[in-house]
Amino acid sequence: MRPKDHDVLILDGACGTNLQEMDIPDSAWDGREGCNEILNLTSPETITSLHRGFVDAGAMVLETNTFGANRIVLEEYGLEDQVEAINIAGIENARKAINGKPNTYIGGSVGPGTKLPSLGHISVDVMAAAYREQFQALVRAGVDLLIIETCQDLLQIKTAMTTCFEVLEEAGKDLPVMASVTIERSGTMLVGSDIATAAVTFEPFPIFSFGLNCATGPTDMESHIRYLSQNWPKRISCVPNQGMPEVVNGKTCYPMSPEEYGREMKRFINEYGVSVVGGCCGTTPDHTRQLVQSLSGVTPATREVIS
Repeated sequence: MRPKDHDVLILDGACGTNLQEMDIPDSAWDGREGCNEILNLTSPETITSLHRGFVDAGAMVLETNTFGANRIVLEEYGLEDQVEAINIAGIENARKAINGKPNTYIGGSVGPGTKLPSLGHISVDVMAAAYREQFQALVRAGVDLLIIETCQDLLQIKTAMTTCFEVLEEAGKDLPVMASVTIERSGTMLVGSDIATAAVTFEPFPIFSFGLNCATGPTDMESHIRYLSQNWPKRISCVPNQGMPEVVNGKTCYPMSPEEYGREMKRFINEYGVSVVGGCCGTTPDHTRQLVQSLSGVTPATREVIS
């Protein structure tokens, strides 16, 4: 099963910020607070319930709770021997939430890890081995597509992409691969590269879509999405936070309402031809539900890409 050529593909919201709002017993963390991925094993009903909320809201792609489920991150919690088990459980939990609903797919979420090669934190070989282990587990578990997200470093991007397509070729699988970078409010990625440089880096790879996720809300993403609209020939994705976080009464909140979110994503589709949309930090099922309603009958604008 894989996504068809829908006019607009709608992704679910982020696991992290939603998990903070759920009643999770202390025992489920097993002394590893901050490692959301362990909940795939210790509290699968929590993850399945979270996913089910987005399925009911109309999301077409569920992002698995595997953003940090690679050896580099998991070894910080003493879980480096659980990479395969955690990724497989992440797929199973999403599959339970979908429960056979048609045209709803599982996207294996793969994050950047906590160490970047361009900053000398980690060697390319070690990073590639960690990515290989995670990609292999996700593919073996029957993921429908792969989502390489929150990319912050060109060398990290190349390492993840090269490894991903090597694993797919070895497995004889033809799965869609989505990719997105994180652009800070400064206008560049964490290591200083702009959207044009990132696009050139991704251009050789046969990816399904390319775009932005996390760090900011739609307003700060607009100039970068505009650039892609004019220069990127394939699908464009936009997966923003629900605005910039604010601390209210000691609690981190995201100010964008579901109505504003749906309105902004509709505008990006109508004006820039964006065709993959979703929400990152601060996104709730209510945001996704409003997005689905806002996009009823909407098709992406035709783009004229500068050659």
